[in-house]
Parts: sequence; structure tokens; C-alpha cells
Amino acid sequence: MLRRLLTQTTSRRLLSSKTPFFSKSSLSPFSSLPDPPSSASSSTVKHVDESGSAAGGTTISVDRSALFSPPDHSHEPTPDSELVKHLKSVIKFRGGPISVAEYMEEVLTNPRSGYYMNRDVFGAQGDFITSPEVSQMFGEMIGVWTVCLWEQMGKPERVNLIELGPGRGTLMVDLLRGTSKFRNFTESLHIHLVECSPALQKIQHQNLKCTDEGSSEKKAISSLAGTLVHWHSTLEEVPSGVPTIIIAHEFYDALPVHQFQKTPRGWCEKMVDVGEDSQFRFVLSPQPTPAALYLVKRCTWATPEEREKLEHVEISPKSMDLTQEIAKRIGSDGGGALIIDYGMDGIISDSLQAIREHKFVNILDDPGSADLSAYVDFPSIKHSAEEASENVSVHGPMTQSQFLGSLGINFRVDALLENCDDEQAESLRSGYWRLVGDGEAPFWEGPDEQTPIGMGTRYLAMTIVNRNQGTPAPFQ
Repeated sequence: MLRRLLTQTTSRRLLSSKTPFFSKSSLSPFSSLPDPPSSASSSTVKHVDESGSAAGGTTISVDRSALFSPPDHSHEPTPDSELVKHLKSVIKFRGGPISVAEYMEEVLTNPRSGYYMNRDVFGAQGDFITSPEVSQMFGEMIGVWTVCLWEQMGKPERVNLIELGPGRGTLMVDLLRGTSKFRNFTESLHIHLVECSPALQKIQHQNLKCTDEGSSEKKAISSLAGTLVHWHSTLEEVPSGVPTIIIAHEFYDALPVHQFQKTPRGWCEKMVDVGEDSQFRFVLSPQPTPAALYLVKRCTWATPEEREKLEHVEISPKSMDLTQEIAKRIGSDGGGALIIDYGMDGIISDSLQAIREHKFVNILDDPGSADLSAYVDFPSIKHSAEEASENVSVHGPMTQSQFLGSLGINFRVDALLENCDDEQAESLRSGYWRLVGDGEAPFWEGPDEQTPIGMGTRYLAMTIVNRNQGTPAPFQ
């Protein structure tokens, strides 16, 4: 997500990947991270004799200016939240720690207290900003890609248009508005929004200007294009057997990841436990875990050079499984999927991060109050799709800047600039740069803290399409 637009920090996370997780001196069966040094609370230390009184009333001045003082923990001594109590009870019931993936899933999607479940977390008033919220042009360009794919599919009379994790529904709104002149296309659409958050479902319903059909099913009609809109909690709930177009924008980065650390005794999974101080802490598993099977698979896809350098590995079994489900559906029903996210064209070592109010915070701090996300492993997506179905082909990744540029965003911004005032023009240029630029905008003359940061090279785009349809735009 465009989470770094409003933060000036250069570090991806507060926890360094170089921190040793394995400690031979640990008395616990789970090796834990060493405690951070205590912060200095005073620059003067009184010399006390055996009786407990100050010796001779003297003091010794100590220079602590060179000592490391970690930032204060954001917690005040307050009662545990409902989610914290739940996590601690799970760990206690299990008799040991839980995986980072399970912790991440509970923090984000716990039905009662999960980060996404009961509020709007997007935009300037939330914790982060996504591409559709930056500019209408993003959704319009996705609309261009969707129409091009539909034409390559042979212009079917019915298409399931599925969006995974639609946020506020902004992308779909801009897509429908931008393609409204292609009546044959919009009339073919049956929109399916895969969203587990009841709060976000309501916002999507409102932004898509939906009216309920009066049935017990979660479906309505959007007045934007007169199309049916359905809501589902998972992709499995969406009917198959119909040509399908899937959009997964900034969805994969929120899928849970397992983290592994190389130690003298081999690869160990990083886990979350509760320490003696009742605070969450990272530990290492004492023996192999089920996720190690996915670790082995991922390492077989890595090059020998990559494997040699590995000290940490981050894998997402849920991403692999989801990709295989998408590939099987496209392979049998026809169509394609577009995946856009921040990530890497290589194996991921240690990328998990937490963001609250546009700032990086500790991953274990006040769970449920900050967004958790990780880099997307695009080679893993490619291999998972190809392994699942011989009827699909995978294209990319390419940078978001290349993807949007090839679809015509340059021409679109020029057309919009011809019919706007100065304030609108500044907003358009800023949004355009954030979508396709790299680094700070050279044209910016406003406050430094509001300088648009281009994310065009940090975000990657990949498509999975039915092999019979040829190469999709703009990957030719």
C-alpha cells in the first residue's frame, strides 16, 4: 500500500532483521530475543554504603550521553484490550507460542477486534493511503486493462468481475465510471466483492450507490452502471463456471506470512509468545513446524545464489494457496487476474511492518490498532500459478509506472489538466507523480512534509491469464 507517502522514515520497520533470535543461554525451550538495554533515567548515581545510606553525602556524576536509549514503549500500564486477552488465552491454551502468521491473521481479521473489521482505515484520516485514494486515474487505467482483457476473451455476454479486498470501493467506482461508454462491457458484468469486513462492506455499498434487491443474499444493484453487485467473505463463495476477471490490488500484502531464521540447529520458525512481563515477544520454535513444508517448496524455486545468502525467509502459504485457486479458476473458466502490490521479484527475507497513523510502529505493540503488511513475493505467485494449471500463462512483473504508462495514464492526465483550475491541477500532478514517479516530486513547491513521493517503481504488476487468450495488454 502507499504507506510511505506520509512518513519520512527510511527504515521499513522498527525491528531489525539482524537482531539475533537464537540464544544458547536461554532457559526457555523457546529461544527468545534478547531484552533491549534499559534506558538511562538519570545522569547522576548516588554512591551507597552497606548500611544503605549515602556515603559521605557524595555523588558520582556519570556521562550517559553515548549510551543507547531506545524509544519509549507506547504502552502505558493499561488493561489489556479484548484482542490482547484473546491472543494471550490462545497462547496459554496451546501451551506455547503461535506463529507470526496466526498472530497477523488475528490482528487483522479477528471477527470482534480485528484491525479491518469495524472501521474505515483508509485515507488521510486513517493509517495509510492506497493508489485509488490518490487519484481517480488509477481506477480508470485498471478499467482500460479490464476492457482490453474482455475483448481478448472474445467479448463474453456474461463476466464475473471479482475484486479481492476492495477497501472503500473507490477502484471499482472509478473503473465503472471510466468504462461507462462501453455499454456491451458494463452490461456483461456481474460484480463480486470479496470482503470480510462488515464495516467496509457498508462503505462499498454506499460508494457504489447500491440499492438492495430485497432478498436475503448479499447482493444489490449499482446505479453507476446498472450492474449486480454481490458480497462474499472468500473467493471460494464466488460462483464458478463463468469467464472471470479478478483484480487483487494491495490484497496480497495483507495475507499472513510465516518467518524463518537460520540458526546453528537449522531453520527455525519465528513465533510470538508472552514473556514473564506479560508483554508479547518473539521466540524461535524448538522443532520443525507445519509451515516448513512451504519453506522447502519456496527454497526449491530460489536460485542457488539466493539460497546461499539466506539468513531469514518470509513465506506466505495463504498467498500460494490463493494463487493456485485463482489459476485453476482461470484455467477452466477463462479470463485473467491482475495483481498489483508492493513487493519484490525475488525471495523475501524480512519485511513485515506495522503502520499506525502513517508512522511505523512496533509489530507487537497494541495489536489491532495498526495495519500489518509484508512485501509480496512475486516469483512465488508465478510458480504457484504455473504449478496449479497448465492452462494459464503468467506475465510480469513490471513496475506500476510501466504498467500505467503503457495503458495511457500520460494522455489521461494531460486531458484532465485542460479542464481544471489551479487547485485541481496541483492535485492531479501530485497524484500522477505518486502513481508513476520515483522518489520526491521535482516540481513540488509546497511544504516539505507534504512532498509527493513517487511509488511507481516500488509497486509491481503481474497478470495470470488463460493461455488460449494470448498475451494481455500491456505485457506484449
